[in-house]
Amino acid sequence: MTGTPGYRVEPVPDPEQVGEDEALVEALRDEIRRDGPVTFAQFMVRALYEPGHGYYRREEPGPGRAGDFITAPEAHPIFGAAVGRLATQAWEALERPNPFTITEPGAGTGALAAGLLAGLRDDAGPMLDAVRYRPLEVEPARLTTLRARLAADDLEAHLTPDQLPDEPVESGAVIANEVLDALPVHRVVGRAGGLRELLVGLNGDGRFVQVEAEPTTPRLAERLEAEAVALDDGQVTEVCLGIDAWLAGATNHIARGIIVLIDYAAEPAAVHGPWRPTGTLRTFARHAVGADPFRHVGRQDITATVDLAAVRAAAARAGLAPLGETTAGELLAAAGDDLPSRYLGRPGATLQDALTLRSALARLLDPRGLGGFRVLAFGRGIPAGVRLDALRRLARPGSQAR
Repeated sequence: MTGTPGYRVEPVPDPEQVGEDEALVEALRDEIRRDGPVTFAQFMVRALYEPGHGYYRREEPGPGRAGDFITAPEAHPIFGAAVGRLATQAWEALERPNPFTITEPGAGTGALAAGLLAGLRDDAGPMLDAVRYRPLEVEPARLTTLRARLAADDLEAHLTPDQLPDEPVESGAVIANEVLDALPVHRVVGRAGGLRELLVGLNGDGRFVQVEAEPTTPRLAERLEAEAVALDDGQVTEVCLGIDAWLAGATNHIARGIIVLIDYAAEPAAVHGPWRPTGTLRTFARHAVGADPFRHVGRQDITATVDLAAVRAAAARAGLAPLGETTAGELLAAAGDDLPSRYLGRPGATLQDALTLRSALARLLDPRGLGGFRVLAFGRGIPAGVRLDALRRLARPGSQAR
């Protein structure tokens, strides 16, 4: 395929070429043979986070056109700039503290950090001088690449010197983009006799298979009951029990500030509804979406749709106050009409730059794609009654702004 003259057509990557981490697969098999079936949450932890073998412990981050999936910050720096304007509004509400430390768990390639910091620099406001950016990664080797990326953009001076996730911060922000969807989940199935859990076992050929068993913890049924979820017979869903611990751990270092969570998420009725008979679990490898977590172990991402009610409840228990909710597309639209023209009006901007921005905006504003990702903002120590303009929903013909 030659494509249009002047444009390069990239070959479609083959997800089958990713293989699997053979050492990790054998270690999991040995554990199951020795101790019996494990919860899917335990399997997911090993597949994603096993040191030296898990998907997120590779030196190469998954996001990116050459990776396994595209995130909003990877689509274009304009999204990071929009998030930066939300952070700026929180900084203003806190009366411009200096320093203002922005912590980013799961910082990955540094795309969000680069877009946010460059956006603050382009805004030419006073906030950039106050910002200290603290990227966090489960795989330390990735931070070297991230720092090099920011250094190439002359932004490295705003990085904190070390990865210190527990160091107290007087004022700041936590920004987590597509982190919650990768927290370990338990898988359960509805039965006429009551809830059952789907564990991970082995068949006679040594292949990973689902094994029905009594729930390993009553918290699974308690979560579904609290959200008024009743599963049909044979209906499968996922329950994440780690949101409370993660959110508390990610935010307890901040005395005053804003917490921004961006992810594909939905209300309990949509996450656990009967039209999802097999649940929301999905895998990503070379931009191909799959449904089999037992293939490409250690070489593919495993995620599940985030339960919004569970996040809100966890935030309340962590002492965080709701500031507002929106979508990624609405956040970008509310950030300012000047953002697109800023990128198009730069010295040396080309037609290809315009086409790249147009393509990115189509993704970022599409409510069926990246634009539909939910943005949840919580605060600690932010004055009551503060409304952040970046969280406002825009009025459209036939709709009402919220």
